[in-house]
Amino acid sequence: MVKHQPLQVYEKQVFVSFVTGIYGCRWKRYQRSQDESSRWECTWFVILCSSFLLLLFWGYFWLMARNDFNDFNWLVYNRSGEWRDETMPILASTTVGFCYVTFLLILALFHISLGQQLNLYWVHKMGVLATLLTTISGVIFVDDLWGDEWDILLASLQYTAPFLHLGALVTVTAISWLVAGYVVRREKSNIQVMVLFIYIVVLLALCLAPLTFTCPCIMDRHSLKPRPSVIGRRGAPMLAPENTVVSFNRALQHGASSLEADVTISVDGVPFLMRDHTLRRTTDVTKVFPARQYEDASFFNWTEIRSLNAGQWFLESDPYWTAASLTAKERSRIGNQTVCSLVEMLRLAAKANSSALLNIHKPPPEHPRYRSWFMDTLRAVQKAGIPLKRVRTVTWTPDTDRGRVRGLHQTTSEKLSVEAIRQRGITSLTLHYSKASHKELQEYLANNVSVTVYPVNEPWLYSILWCSGVPSVSSDAPHVLRKVPYPIWLMSQSAYNFIWMTSDLVSVAIVIGVFFFQNYHMIRWRMSGMQNYNPEHIMLSAVARRSSRDVNIMKEKLIFSELNNGLSSTEELSLYPENGYVRYSHGGLSR
Repeated sequence: MVKHQPLQVYEKQVFVSFVTGIYGCRWKRYQRSQDESSRWECTWFVILCSSFLLLLFWGYFWLMARNDFNDFNWLVYNRSGEWRDETMPILASTTVGFCYVTFLLILALFHISLGQQLNLYWVHKMGVLATLLTTISGVIFVDDLWGDEWDILLASLQYTAPFLHLGALVTVTAISWLVAGYVVRREKSNIQVMVLFIYIVVLLALCLAPLTFTCPCIMDRHSLKPRPSVIGRRGAPMLAPENTVVSFNRALQHGASSLEADVTISVDGVPFLMRDHTLRRTTDVTKVFPARQYEDASFFNWTEIRSLNAGQWFLESDPYWTAASLTAKERSRIGNQTVCSLVEMLRLAAKANSSALLNIHKPPPEHPRYRSWFMDTLRAVQKAGIPLKRVRTVTWTPDTDRGRVRGLHQTTSEKLSVEAIRQRGITSLTLHYSKASHKELQEYLANNVSVTVYPVNEPWLYSILWCSGVPSVSSDAPHVLRKVPYPIWLMSQSAYNFIWMTSDLVSVAIVIGVFFFQNYHMIRWRMSGMQNYNPEHIMLSAVARRSSRDVNIMKEKLIFSELNNGLSSTEELSLYPENGYVRYSHGGLSR
């Protein structure tokens, strides 16, 4: 006598309920389905993947652009006229959006691996769409305001490429399980062939990607040049107001070997230090001279400039989020700072036995000192008592005027050929880190051209330039670079080749193993033949994911055909119609 168990046995599927509930608000069993996802839902899955990749790119960009956050805020100030840290809301929104989209993508991948139908809840669709549009708007805004900053991505790859390669290889290897399941377990179609082809191409491209890498820190340790000297760019502006005496003192205290400043000529011929064209951002000119707050700084006389406070703005705006770490004595000293003259700065450099790099801003044509600005600067240098050989000037002027600054070492911010440098009599270059590649830097250094790279505020960028052999860098953060006694990572070519080859071989082996495992049952079926399968069993396997009355009829036929073939009285039969499972407790059919 055959012992029958109830045909419907419901198992608790907590994890499946969690995944489908959060992703598609389908918490009940009857709401779920293992049918094929509709084209509409597949389109939303593509949008979700696109949002993830765009946010990944966007987040990486801002992580690397941290080196230039102050320049970004300065550009925003020049456009809006108000100083505020615009990077914080961007970073906060990017972090929230990335975490949200990543979480939804993980849930979608669980749906695919569990065979559940994709059905993104409409609230999530609106959230993903809002995140995508916000990110695209941010990309357009940055491209318009800060388009040159995209170059940092190429510079950063010199540092991160080996690690990004390994991360991408691990990711592509991990998704091989989903790709193999999609390709092997379904009836063959053109889409499957295309998916498999794209996956293989991506995997091979990743395996060969290191052939295109240019990483200065992949080198022999014995070839490493001396540590680049650090120039305090406007002093130490992260610790004190830029271009002030206290800022230059802090830079020297943190190991800066030289000081860099922006020089403007007052209407009465006194060179003073000011980065902006106006005095609004870094002084209290709006209180002292409200009617002249938008006037060019060079049209004030030295007495008027000296009467302004140049430190209180730093405590109030806290541009680098460092004001809270200041002691009461430091806050008092900073709050009483005035605009620094060139003579004061040079005397401080001479006393510390350091050198100076001057970015001289030529006055406008209507300025009284338009034709004598270079003599005013030279007199200030002579008055400070610093040797001329320890002063370099970056004059933002044509070559005809640059030649008039006699006795001073002249440098330029233009990227010139070695021949042009020799013809112009320039002794060194001061280049933005994005303007010179590793190959170009090596060419300059091989021809005895001194190169200073700016701005270098992050240890990773400092490490790259150190490995490239750059002799000096200009930094807003000498206190940060002081903590980098050695490049963050340094690896020989042979060691990296071993890691590269090993990771590629392991990845390929795992992918082949996954495809073989996913295809295991199909291989057994081909080897054993079809003699052990009845027609209902074969047809049921072919339409396992199609929910219809015909499928249920075939299930019943299969059950009773197995019963007629000799199901023992101790075997128990269970049917799970909501998940499409037919199973015996001892031997028998399991699907």
